[in-house]
Amino acid sequence: MSLEKLNEWKCFGGSQSVYAHASRATGTRMEFAVFRPAGTGPFPVLYWLSGLTCTWENFVTKAGAQRWAAEQGVMIVCPDTSPRGDDVPDAADEYDFGKGAGFYVNATQQPWAKHYRMYDYVVDELPALVESDIDGASDIRGISGHSMGGHGALTLALRHPERFRSVSAFSPIVAPARVPWGEKALGRYLGDDTAAWLEHDACSLIQSRGWQGDILVDQGDADTFLEQQLRPGLFEDACAKSGTRLTLRMQPGYDHSYYFVSSFIGDHVAWHAERLKG
Repeated sequence: MSLEKLNEWKCFGGSQSVYAHASRATGTRMEFAVFRPAGTGPFPVLYWLSGLTCTWENFVTKAGAQRWAAEQGVMIVCPDTSPRGDDVPDAADEYDFGKGAGFYVNATQQPWAKHYRMYDYVVDELPALVESDIDGASDIRGISGHSMGGHGALTLALRHPERFRSVSAFSPIVAPARVPWGEKALGRYLGDDTAAWLEHDACSLIQSRGWQGDILVDQGDADTFLEQQLRPGLFEDACAKSGTRLTLRMQPGYDHSYYFVSSFIGDHVAWHAERLKG
């Protein structure tokens, strides 16, 4: 699992780097980005999961998170959203399935099962690699993400509270078992057994497993996907029923873009820093 450093830039006193490695989980070459603040560490690590069609690059170049991570002394790690490569199956002309749309699950259906194993990659392989090979990285972890990545952040944290101490999300898909994006992806990656879908559905997981801490979610009320795909009210209701402390901030006039993410990412980095350093 040796790392290849593809690039590095000085950034807010620290460094923004991009690495590649051969992944055991996906059976492909994977890239991920790391912002390392100045200093010797060890630093808590915030894992950021991006949304449909994205790579690590969208967050790194558009969110402006490095400034806030430098102030808070937090490392940020951004994986890709799916396996890539000529041998990896894809869905032609479908932006919401296949490459760029791994949904942070381990696929069980063919032809997806061999490579689409982003669940194992984010939960196990990537943190182990970061903590062994990136100078200053600690095993104190938080997780956040946007849209499909918000879904991933919530579900991975809820299933692995021993691995992630804090969780937040922007515009998350909170009920994939009940919305078109999720029904399509979970049905094709996991098959027809809807019970398996619920293991990747934040609304179901929060009621069956709960969460030991609090959760922060930001959602723009001008998001064109709000009513059909995102439905944050379902998560709000599920948290209330399970006694989970949720702060859901409906932000007036904001949409689904990185203009929205960049407007509030500083709040999220500070929020994670407080919980990861506490």
